[in-house]
Amino acid sequence: MATKSDLPQGTLDLLILKVVALGPVHGYAIAQRLGQVSRHVVQVPQGSLYPALHRLENRGLLAGDWKETETGREAKFYRLTGKGRAQLETEAASWQRLTEAVALILKLSEGGAE
Repeated sequence: MATKSDLPQGTLDLLILKVVALGPVHGYAIAQRLGQVSRHVVQVPQGSLYPALHRLENRGLLAGDWKETETGREAKFYRLTGKGRAQLETEAASWQRLTEAVALILKLSEGGAE
């Protein structure tokens, strides 16, 4: 079973943008999707998720509309803006470069580079 992992600074915004890019979704569903896809390694508490959603909305990366959920409750559904899509592409490319660089460093043998 996977254990919970703390996200590096700035990673939550990227992950939220990615989930919202798949289509309009409310906050609870974003947290659920992140947990499911990560095999429950990424678990985002409400105290982190909702401030991040508000921050992304205030920056013009997300737009939100209040709608009824499948359970009949009112929830704010977020969608990616054009600015948000551009930010997602930029951050995803940067994250990919960083993870590739870290992977190279982790492959170092104790005797030096392989």
